[in-house]
Amino acid sequence: MGQCSHHANTGHAKSGCAHDPTATDAHQTSIKNNAAIDSNDPSLSSAHSWRIAGMDCPSCAGKIETALRRLPGVLSADVRFATERLQVHLSKNTSPKQVEDAIHAIGFTVLSEQASATAQPQGAKPWWQRYCAILVLVMLLLAASTSLLILPSLAPVLFAFATLWGLWPISRKAWQLGRNGSPFSIETLMSVAACGALLLGETAEAAMVLLLFMIGEQLESLAANKARSGVSALMALVPNQALKVTATGFTTVDANQLQPDDEIEVHPGGRLPVDGILLSELAAFDESSVTGESVPVDKKQHDRLTAGSLLVDVAVRVRVTSEQGHNTIDKILHLIETAEANKAPIARFIERFSRWYTPAMILAATLVAVMPPLLMAGDWETWIYRGLVLLLIGCPCALVISTPAAVTSALASASRMGILIKGGAALEQLGNVSTMAFDKTGTLTQGKPQLHQLLCFAPFDQQQALSLAAALEAGSHHPIAKSLVAAAKAQGITPEPLAFRRTLPGAGIESEWQGQPLIIFTPEHLAAEQVTTEQQATINQLKAGGYTLAALVINQQLAALFALSDPLRADAKVGIAALQALNVRCIMLTGDHQVAAARIADELNIDYQAQLSPQDKLSQLQQLERVGPVAMVGDGINDAPALKQASVGIAMGQGTDVALDSADAALTHSRLTGLADAVLLSRAANRNIRQNISLALGLKAIFLVTSILGITGLWLAILADTGATALVTLNALRLLRFTVKREG
Repeated sequence: MGQCSHHANTGHAKSGCAHDPTATDAHQTSIKNNAAIDSNDPSLSSAHSWRIAGMDCPSCAGKIETALRRLPGVLSADVRFATERLQVHLSKNTSPKQVEDAIHAIGFTVLSEQASATAQPQGAKPWWQRYCAILVLVMLLLAASTSLLILPSLAPVLFAFATLWGLWPISRKAWQLGRNGSPFSIETLMSVAACGALLLGETAEAAMVLLLFMIGEQLESLAANKARSGVSALMALVPNQALKVTATGFTTVDANQLQPDDEIEVHPGGRLPVDGILLSELAAFDESSVTGESVPVDKKQHDRLTAGSLLVDVAVRVRVTSEQGHNTIDKILHLIETAEANKAPIARFIERFSRWYTPAMILAATLVAVMPPLLMAGDWETWIYRGLVLLLIGCPCALVISTPAAVTSALASASRMGILIKGGAALEQLGNVSTMAFDKTGTLTQGKPQLHQLLCFAPFDQQQALSLAAALEAGSHHPIAKSLVAAAKAQGITPEPLAFRRTLPGAGIESEWQGQPLIIFTPEHLAAEQVTTEQQATINQLKAGGYTLAALVINQQLAALFALSDPLRADAKVGIAALQALNVRCIMLTGDHQVAAARIADELNIDYQAQLSPQDKLSQLQQLERVGPVAMVGDGINDAPALKQASVGIAMGQGTDVALDSADAALTHSRLTGLADAVLLSRAANRNIRQNISLALGLKAIFLVTSILGITGLWLAILADTGATALVTLNALRLLRFTVKREG
């Protein structure tokens, strides 16, 4: 992707939050255009990306998209508010400078995409220059207020001058937004209201309204930056440079230049700029920023490492495995970005509602201003004033930001906890889940069979049997083979040297030992004459216990039985109990046989269905969804259809790429306790959204009535609007501090 490294030297003019229906349409159009552009000939277009500073709320992103969509040669434009990223496809004849100029024209600041999330743009002014307009307006208001006592005749002139001073940048911004396709902005409403008040002679009130609005804009900007703090912290985890190992020594390179199979060295206290494989023997890594694991994790040679992990103890060598833009942190950021497209149902409703809300309020304010004087001989000045108040009260800032602010805060908090959620829809649905279905192997269990019991029959002993079994299974990728080899290694047993090994398709592995035939297979392949009545009883007993069996036969005689089991995850019982405490029913859907499934289900005290094919799992989920929303938790390729079918699909972090792509959420730390945390966070986010909407609509309903009755003035109207926006934003920010306290 092409990079544009131009840094704008513009100031930090802010865009208001009033929702613009054309901005919404632009956002939808940009998504469609993005889908279309993927199939176009790349020789006819070029891709460019920037970071945008100065966005106070998601509707700002829509305004930028609207402005860019109107530019000739812009094939698509997509702005992600959460990560402040802009991606544009341009025709070959269009210059990136035109895009930057259009963004500057509507008051936003352009940075290169490589700029740090917390970096200030080049040429950024000191704080006193950025707040110059507010400071001057405050001084003018103080002077005008003072003149009321000293020289009353001069006060109206000073208040009028203060109004014009505050109105100029706002009306200029309104004109720029209107020219670029966003006529229903808060700047437009403010400009109309201030001009009307000025004409009515309410200069003091007009100036106060403008001051409150400018202060509110700055507070919104601070709140937006705080809401993005979780995302910014993630972006800051990946260092910009790395120490690359070359044939001649070490070279410091930009992290974005690293390619798979490159080798880098990382020193204690440094973070990994990429995903990789540990080449050194042993090292400890703090993965808390990525997985939520509070204790440093010991990694051995050939273990996988994730970008953003902090090296704790010794310098290590790492082989790069991730391509540029595709490491773990990049994937997390991508999930947060796509969350804006996958909006919660309530957010989509508010978006549709807002398309006609602002124009409707403008019409209502106009009717309030003209109908009473025309029909009831009301005083024109009184009713025009009330219409202006209604115009300000009707600004939908608080309503529009109520859901996105909560969703962004919740997603950032979830990422900190090691829970990746792919959008507002999944976030909202998680809290409504009544049933959670689990795959067994690799989800509830460790997915790695371990030797549970070894039974030997005379004249053979355990060491001899395990040595021969490990010799036969050496080099095999079958889970049971790996378990037997690992068990021998753990006991310090050296595999017997064998002249050859031959795989018997669908049966086992055979060889010779001391001139005698040697074979290992499942007990089902034992002939009747190879097993005694007592041995068969033992086999039946172990099968009834849900164990997987392997039989070692020497010279047609049963020498040993290996009973293996897939142990539960260490936190499985705690995780299931936490879900049940939230009144979430847990059920296991597995393709394993009945006995093994029953043993696991009994340990966890949950329901189960066994011997299910992938199609059977889909049928079971469809039946469960008749009762209520269902979440499916899995990790394998065979779980992908079920993850798609469920109301919410959740993949374990160590699962296959297919499962992760099919899921709506993922647990990066693969801890089952994270499922209850995700449900609790979702419920908290849903409560927060309902509180925000109630607060925004409730305040508006109250002040709409008081404004028509003449109780509320202009300055109270803007104070109510700014206050409501600040309150819903601060309420949403509480989700950034969301934590789950669990005993034990």
